[in-house]
Parts: sequence; structure tokens; C-alpha cells
Amino acid sequence: FLFFHSSRIEISLDLWYSYIWVFAPKIHIESQGRETMAKKEANFDLYIHDLLVEAGIQADTQGSNIVPINEALKTASKHQTGKAGFPEYTAVVDDFVLVMEDKADRANLCLKEKDGTISMTVQATTDYAVNGALHYAQHILQKTTYKKVFAFGNAGDSKHHILQPLFVDKNGYKWLPEVQTFENFSEAHIIEYYKRLVLEETPPEDIELADILKKAKELHEYLRNYGGLGEDEKPLVVSAILLALREKEYGFNLNQLTGDTLESNTDGAILYQYLEKNLQRAKVAPEVKKQRVLNQFTLIKDRPQLNTKRQDLGDKTPLKYFAEYINNNIFQAIISNGREDYLGRFYGEFVSYSGGDGQALGVVLTPRHITELFCELVDLKPTDIIFDPCCGTGGFLISGMHKMLRATKNDTERKHIKQQQIHGIEIRDDMFSIATTNMILRGDGQSNLICEDFLAQDPGELQLKGGGITVGFMNPPYSQAKGKDTANLSELCFIRHLLNSITTGGRAAVIVPVSAMIGKTKEDKAVKQDILKKHTLEGVISLNKDTFYRVGTVPCIAVFTAGEPHPADKIAKFINFEDDGFEVKKHLGLVETERAKDKRQYLLDCWRGKVVDFPSSFMVETTVEDTDEWLHSFYYYNDEIPTEEDFMNSIADYLTFEFNMVTHGKGYLFGQKGGDGNA
Repeated sequence: FLFFHSSRIEISLDLWYSYIWVFAPKIHIESQGRETMAKKEANFDLYIHDLLVEAGIQADTQGSNIVPINEALKTASKHQTGKAGFPEYTAVVDDFVLVMEDKADRANLCLKEKDGTISMTVQATTDYAVNGALHYAQHILQKTTYKKVFAFGNAGDSKHHILQPLFVDKNGYKWLPEVQTFENFSEAHIIEYYKRLVLEETPPEDIELADILKKAKELHEYLRNYGGLGEDEKPLVVSAILLALREKEYGFNLNQLTGDTLESNTDGAILYQYLEKNLQRAKVAPEVKKQRVLNQFTLIKDRPQLNTKRQDLGDKTPLKYFAEYINNNIFQAIISNGREDYLGRFYGEFVSYSGGDGQALGVVLTPRHITELFCELVDLKPTDIIFDPCCGTGGFLISGMHKMLRATKNDTERKHIKQQQIHGIEIRDDMFSIATTNMILRGDGQSNLICEDFLAQDPGELQLKGGGITVGFMNPPYSQAKGKDTANLSELCFIRHLLNSITTGGRAAVIVPVSAMIGKTKEDKAVKQDILKKHTLEGVISLNKDTFYRVGTVPCIAVFTAGEPHPADKIAKFINFEDDGFEVKKHLGLVETERAKDKRQYLLDCWRGKVVDFPSSFMVETTVEDTDEWLHSFYYYNDEIPTEEDFMNSIADYLTFEFNMVTHGKGYLFGQKGGDGNA
């Protein structure tokens, strides 16, 4: 060091001793670090190996069983000497090569040149993970006939790490988003990942969804302009037409809609006649239920505006125009029996186009990726009995049914699932009719849906449905508890009632605003206490703030085991899943990016205990109290303990700062007495 910038400043011996204490051990620390780094890297290699196995990827270590690749690596030294050099792992999936280079320190992830490009100097390829992986990828491309390589620079340890993929071909390399698993690079997903992330192609399902939503917007305009329909009536008219169109194979023809003014032969009367037949064909029972649904559809025959011909529609009635539009553009997609709840999406789109968001009615429809996640969180089996007491348009029931049907190929079991294992309650007549229509369109006319007030039901009787409810899914009405008089309508009260309605040992997953898990009011605190006395909280997952796009509610998922009091030493999981791989896109709303599979897999691995070493920034495992806020943010702590070298560097930075201040006459900041009257 260069001393005495000013002869007036007196440097204390303590300051000099501090410098000696900090910098003298550095040589020792560096040699000690070299001794432990190899061990840390070996442990990290094992972690990477486990991730590859979990994704079903057969990888070779320190070489390759593929002869051309192994021959190429014999001259692939990172020291660039032309001698042998081997990445930690190589694999071939489809026609893609995967190469991986691991480093035990995140500081050794990547070295870049001043222009931002990846440095390919000997030091860079030797000491940095991304640089080394890119070196091997380029060598394989040059020495073999393989054309496409995913190169991974992995740096850190099993808890805190970065897995950074690159795509490399003859044209260069492309940075890809960091990953947490290798799920996207398995044989089942790698081509889709390549098309989405590398080629940046729009997947067919996104194109189909965009087209359907475009059609929904157009149809909304027609229903409003030509039918004069309100936001709650539009999906009912669509549902009525869909049911009538199902009768095409039994005699219904759009040419029968002639615009006749005879009351019994209007377009609405004809559509109503055929939709009634379809309800009978679907064996909707009991009769009171069928009649309740039919009552919602009477508007198509009672509304003169819908049954009067218009010149601007080519001398057709609005109903015939709507029916032709739905038949030509939407019908096949909705009855395809796919996973997407298109009728629910239509409802959401109609509400949003009408200038609302459904919140005034407490209605927040759940997106498909959440309804499917519920099935995974409760480990849904084909023997389970599902119950959704606030079923809306039936999104949870549809996802649950599809999950169970995929798990069995026995026709008898599949029939039983549809007829006996799907139960729901919906309080609103219009939503109940839409949900019933939804289940009929999916071949489940005998689904056990009822139109009642869930909170008025006896939980003991509900438990017995279908032989005993084993799984509960729920997205309850939001923000209905405005004060003490309505405290019984809070989300927590719905949760308690659901848990009380499930057989002992059954599982429940609910999606509610994060405020429900805080429990600020006296009444909510009492309900939380009561829940833990009778049921077990397994964990809470904080979600993407845009999960309910355009609604403005920040949600979370809570998972419980019913009928088993929460043990004092029970360890619950609290997860921050705000970064879920879903993004808002113009004209589409919230859509899945290719990162979503990776994010979801990591979440499920942590939830199921497959990942035991995780950062607290993602998940915290802890005991809980009823007075706690049941959220990740409440229990979170920073578990990244600084290394000894980090500690030394921090002190060195501080002492450098102090030395600089003292040499510039500001020793008084540290209690030193110096010239110019400073003290």
C-alpha cells in the first residue's frame, strides 16, 4: 500500500493490523479452497446425474458410448492442446447431443468478453462451465455428423445452483432460459422445446387457442349486437346451441331454422326441442335437475329479438346466425373431449368483453394449468371420489375426470368414473346449467351436479356421496365477507366446510387470495384455529400474480388432509411459485411458455420430497401455528451463508473504504482525531 496521502493524517496501528489480518490469510484460503473444490464439484456432479435420471435421460460420464462422439472427444481438451478432453456428461436424445460441464462455484458459470460474447480463451474454457460446455459442443459439431447440440454450463451446489443451457449449431450459439430440471430435454419433450425455444415457432395448441379466443370475441359481438344479450345470458345461448347441435346425428339440421313466426315452430322453439332431447339422451337425472337446466334455456324461445329475421343477417334470425357460426367455427373444438375447458374460457371472455371481470359476483374461473396441478398435488387416483362444491363451469371436474380416465383403460372403470365419481355443487342457476352442459359435451351426462348453496349442506351427508368423498377441489367465491355479519362467507369458512365434508384421510386443494391465508380478522383467526384442530395443513403455494389474468387477485394454493388433527411437530411446505413459466401475451392472456414444464416439474419434485436440498427462496419446511400467516413470505429466511472468502472480501472492502476516507481527511467518521480540527 502507498501510505500517507497527507502527512497531516495519522493512521492508527489498529487499521494496519486489520489490513494484515485480512490479506495475509488469503494465500492460505486459496490453497485450502483448491483442496475442497474438487470434492464439492464431485458432489454437484452426482446431483446433476440424479436430475438426468429423473428426466429419463441416459447419460455417459467422462466420455460417450456413441463411438463418433467418443472419438471426437479424444482431441477435445479444454486446454486446447489437441489431447483428450471429456465433459461431465454426454447424452443423445432423438437427434440432439447434450453436453454438460459442471463447476462447484456459481462465480465460475461463464466468462464473457467485453462485447458480451462467450470467451473461448484457454482460461475461460478450463475454468468456466458455460465456456467449457460450448467448447465441447463446437468440437462435436466439427468432428461428427451431429448438427444440433444443447450445451449446459452448470455451476453451484445441490441447493444453490444455475443450470444454463445453450443451443449450438453451425451458425453459432443461442442463450436459452435457465432450467431447474432436464424435463424439457427428455425424449417426450425435446422436439417441442426445440421448436418453441430455438426455432421460436408458435405451437399448434397456441394457434388453436388464439383462434378459439378470436372466435369468442367475434361471437360476443354478434350476441350483443344482434341478440341484445347480457353477459350472463351469452354463455347460456351458446350452451343451448351446442346441446342442440349434438342432435345432428339424430335428425337435427340447421335448415330447419326457417325463421317461422308460429310460436311452436320458431327457431328458438326448434333449438329448445332438440336440446331437450339431448338432455334426455344424456340421461340427465333426476327430473328436477333436468328441468332446472331447461329453465335456464327458455330465453332462446321466449326472446322475440332472437327469433326475428334481420336483413343485415341475410334474412336469418340471430339464433340461426349464431348456430351457423358456432357449428362452422367452434363446435368441433368444444366437443373434442380435450383438456381445455373451452366453455369456461368462453364464459371468461364474454364477461371480460362486457367490461366486467366476474368479481362483483364472486366468480373467478380457474385456468386449466391450475386445475391440472391440483390433480398432481393430491396425487389423484382412478379410485378417488372428487367433489367440487363451487364448481362454476366445471373446470376442476373436467381435469379430475381426464386424469382418472387416463390412469385406467378398463371400460367398466371408466364408465364408473364418469357416472359415480364426479360430484359438484353450484349455487348459481346459470353457471350450474353451463357446468351440466360442459359435462354432457364430454360424455358425462350423469355427473352428480346439484344446484344448491354449499354452506347450507350437511357436511356429514356430503361425506357419503359416491361411497365417500376422498378428494375436494375448490375455488370459492372471493371477497364475500365484508364484515361481522358476513364473516361466515369468508374463504376460510368455505375451506373449513369443505374439509368437514371429506372422509378422514381424504385430500383437499383450494385456491384462494393470499389474504385468506393471513387471517387478519378475529373471525378468520378462530376459523384457522378450528381447521388445525380437526385437519392437517400440508402446505401452501404462492402463485403468479397474473394467474387470474385481468382480475387483479393474487392467489395461492393450500393443500390439506381432512379429518386428521394437525400435529404440533408436523412439517408443512411453503413454496414461492410466482415464477411458474406462464406469461401474459397480447390477445391470448396468460399462456404457457416452454419454461412452464421445467418449473412445474421442479415444484412437484420438491412437493413430493424428491428434492431434499432446495433454496429457502423457493421452499421453506416448517412447523406452523394457527396464528402464523400461512405463506412462504412469512417463513422465508435467507439461507445463503457467506463463505469465509466472502467474509474476508467484505471486510477487505470495508477497510479499503476506511483507508480511503482517512487518507482524504475524513478520519473523524471513524472516531479518529486528525488535522484541520476534525475529531
